[in-house]
Formats: sequence, structure tokens, C-alpha cells
Amino acid sequence: MTIDSNRLLLELEKLRREINRNVINPAIPELSIDALTPLLGMVAQSRKAYLRCLLDMAEQSAGAPPSEEQILRLRAHRETYDELVSAVNALETAIQRDYLDVRVNRR
Repeated sequence: MTIDSNRLLLELEKLRREINRNVINPAIPELSIDALTPLLGMVAQSRKAYLRCLLDMAEQSAGAPPSEEQILRLRAHRETYDELVSAVNALETAIQRDYLDVRVNRR
């Protein structure tokens, strides 16, 4: 990669950080572990529901293929879980890239 390309990429990263911080940070209150704990609990509950649905389905089917209704229910749990995981990952990225203000709780 050329020096000019590297400079452009550095400037692009700087501009991306500035724009994202200016747009996102004002809309989201300062984050802390205490504020994020309910969010993580919500994701864990969603994961539990998804896995529980799968296990219940297997137990009910006794080796037979699942019904269309069972698949629809499992899919709904997966979509909810996947969406929540994607959102948490986006939040983590925003924190890593310094788009959001954070504070450390002093316990």
C-alpha cells in the first residue's frame, strides 16, 4: 500500500470516528456496567428461550421431524436472539471505537 493510501485511510478513520461520535453520542446517555447489566440479562433470557424451545421440540417429537408450527416458533426465538446479539455487538463496536461516553462504576 502506498503512503498516500495509508494517509487517506487514516483520515477516513478519523472522519468516521468524528461523524459517528457526533451523531450517536448525543442520543445515548453515558454508559456504565450498571446500565448495561439489564441489556445483557435480556440477551441471556433470549438465548435461554431459544435453546429451551429447541430442547422442548426434540423432547416432544420423540425423533420425528418437527412440525411447521414448531419450526416457526423456533425461528421466532432465533430471530429475536440473533437480533439482540447483533445489537449488542453494534453497541460494543461503538464503545470500542469511542463513539460513546462511558464511565467506570466505583463500587
